[in-house]
Amino acid sequence: MFCATRIYRRRLTAALALAAPVFCHAGTTTTTFPVSAVINSACSVTASALSFGTYNPTSGSPLDGTSTISVYCTVGSAYTVSLDVGTGGGAYTARTIANGANALDYNLYTSNARTTVWGDGTGSTSTVGGTGAGLLTASTQTVYGRVVASQDKPPGTYTSTITVTVTF
Repeated sequence: MFCATRIYRRRLTAALALAAPVFCHAGTTTTTFPVSAVINSACSVTASALSFGTYNPTSGSPLDGTSTISVYCTVGSAYTVSLDVGTGGGAYTARTIANGANALDYNLYTSNARTTVWGDGTGSTSTVGGTGAGLLTASTQTVYGRVVASQDKPPGTYTSTITVTVTF
């Protein structure tokens, strides 16, 4: 009986040892990782039509009109707006709007004073610069147009298409 009790106690001790909770030391460790994003400079542009209305060659006064260019560039991006001569022909010194072979002289300017021709920056033309206010916020530039006075031309609709280029 002594032997059986001893074996029973050993088995009981072993069973209790297995059932006993295991206490481990808890620890922590840390690391870091980088987070980044890239925003590239970007721009888009829209423009409204410039309509001079009805031209009267006998008025003796030039006919003025305006258009608005809306530039959308990433915040802080510098940009430059240039205008081409247009499909009506002519040159930067005297753009023309055409009706077939007939042409009416006009030009586009950077300010209401209409002294600086808005072009591509070559010759005697200037471009207009700005800084982006955001891709969702327009930076507006006004184009000032003027048809030269006292041009005796045949009736009709005179047109041209100007290409606006934004460099950023």
